[in-house]
Amino acid sequence: MEGLQVTWDPIANDPPPGLVPYAVNTPVAIDSSGHDLLGVLHTPGGPGPHPIVVLLHGIPGNERNFDLAQALSRAGYAALVFHYRGSWGVGGTWSWGHVLEDSARVVAAVREADFAARHRLDPGRLAVIGHSLGGFAALWTAAGDKEIAAIGSIAGFDFGAATRAAAADPAARAAYVAGFEASLLPLAGTSGEALVAEMEAAGDDWELARLAGPLADRPVLLLAGARDEVAPPGTHHEPLVAAYREHPVAALEDGVLPTDHAWSDHRVALARTVLGFLDRHMPTAR
Repeated sequence: MEGLQVTWDPIANDPPPGLVPYAVNTPVAIDSSGHDLLGVLHTPGGPGPHPIVVLLHGIPGNERNFDLAQALSRAGYAALVFHYRGSWGVGGTWSWGHVLEDSARVVAAVREADFAARHRLDPGRLAVIGHSLGGFAALWTAAGDKEIAAIGSIAGFDFGAATRAAAADPAARAAYVAGFEASLLPLAGTSGEALVAEMEAAGDDWELARLAGPLADRPVLLLAGARDEVAPPGTHHEPLVAAYREHPVAALEDGVLPTDHAWSDHRVALARTVLGFLDRHMPTAR
């Protein structure tokens, strides 16, 4: 959209006519360790090159944030939604480690010269935003990849906090096993017990507060829902915000809204919050 001097509200309005090439939603497959990760790339209208937002879903991926992807595309951001290996028919087995590997692979792949040129993308302007498990993966991926320009976590799940809770209370551990077990239908090759054991094996290494240093030089958005029973903000959000402010992560933005884990009744507010964050730190030309 370079050179376009028209302003509109991408949350409420379609883009103005005349943007060529047209906006398009394109199925993509990105190889990760021999498995094709299936996704959909929402590319805005106009010649670009467009900044890129990779959206990372949680477990099992019932909420994939396609509404957010469409809003971002209307605003001039290319947005990619994809499935990790071992989920929703993608080959391989599901594990937390595979989620982290696949997330890192995808954010690298969208910046490869051929992929970026084919889809009118700007490899130098990349954000990663995740929900729940995806929020955990977004922060970890960005900590290991300094070329990611902006990071967002929505209802992020802190595995370090969960591991401590499971160690302190057998009932809490059993609840995690049961909760993960209930999500297995679209997932392959794992169990609730295996997922909790993997979390326990990582221990404090997966505590998100440890990432304050690697993330301190970039904008970070942390959002939580006050009614979230999956990642309660008192356990998964507030300690993280405090740790990042203490370091400090200078460009930290955070908020708690009166909603649930999926932000079911605050989807417009979520889109406006995420878009405002991106416009402040990685603006398009709309």
